[in-house]
Amino acid sequence: MNYWPTLDAARSFLATGRGRGIKIAVLDSGIDPTHPLLAGLVLEDDLAVVDAGSRLSVEPGTGVDVYGHGTAIAGILRQLAPEAKIGSFRVLGERLRSRTLIIREAARLALDRGYHILNCSFGCSREDHVLFYKDWIDDAYLRGRHVIAACNNLDFMKREWPGHFPTVITVNFTRSDRPDALFFRTGQLVEFAARGEDLEVAWLGGGQKKVTGSSFAAPHAAALLARLLSHAPALSPLCAKALLQQLAQPWVEATQTGMPVE
Repeated sequence: MNYWPTLDAARSFLATGRGRGIKIAVLDSGIDPTHPLLAGLVLEDDLAVVDAGSRLSVEPGTGVDVYGHGTAIAGILRQLAPEAKIGSFRVLGERLRSRTLIIREAARLALDRGYHILNCSFGCSREDHVLFYKDWIDDAYLRGRHVIAACNNLDFMKREWPGHFPTVITVNFTRSDRPDALFFRTGQLVEFAARGEDLEVAWLGGGQKKVTGSSFAAPHAAALLARLLSHAPALSPLCAKALLQQLAQPWVEATQTGMPVE
């Protein structure tokens, strides 16, 4: 049975929630938990799904981020939902590329280990791979788990997976001075936008980097969802998405402060 808080209650949850009791799986390039901006972070899981020739192998992640991207995602999550538990599932390589089957295996691992939110700051546009993504997206929906995805930075209308499934919360980027800003519009499967332009984020070697892209907007939305779920953990994916739609600002306001750019 779905729990549906009032809008006033949900607004309060977003404002006061810290992510307590919520587990977020970061499917990315790995996470370096020793980064100064991640001080105190103990990863719930640290795994890498790798191509071992004729099969896939699940190996310890050993605190390695092969690009810097995953550490940036974790830093944003920690900033907005500091009490959420974070797990690292390395699926992206040194050029931020992956295989669909590697992503599917990592998603299954995260679902089996009880993660409430899967942050997927990537997309695959191959039409012949859509059913491989639908497989675990449907599984997440049936288990009451939530998937947050980034969209294509060049053309958000281009179909990509997992973002172009209706049960997924897909996020574009915009300019905003507020880390907790969230925008919404109807008419496209990429319905949300969040802060993701000219951000200073954690990166490799304990450093920082200025970045722009939907990859970095997605964890803003994931952290806000964790805040909401920390007060209302029984919310189904569709109920949580509908609440965020009502709580977000109209996306037309976002366009006045800077639409997504490459």
